[in-house]
Amino acid sequence: MTRDPGLPSERTRLAWRRTLLALTGVTVLLVRLASAGNLAAGLLGGAAVVAWLAMLALNWYRATGTGPRRGEHLALPMTAVTAAGLALLGVLLVVAGLR
Repeated sequence: MTRDPGLPSERTRLAWRRTLLALTGVTVLLVRLASAGNLAAGLLGGAAVVAWLAMLALNWYRATGTGPRRGEHLALPMTAVTAAGLALLGVLLVVAGLR
């Protein structure tokens, strides 16, 4: 059985697309939570959008296979930090909404 050399790179691109799609969904939910709150909640929602835009810019090459390869070594650690940060923002918004 011969291996297709294009298959691993395609799986990698699809995995990065799913990651960006998940981050998009989380960001939309955070913005929705923030829109019902006060100014502090709005700032947290804005921070979520900024983090999402940074991830989109950083991971665009990995998700599409096109564009410049700048910051490729930072993609995985920054995605992990951003995902944890978005989770923290979500917790803060929920706690702020419970008051």
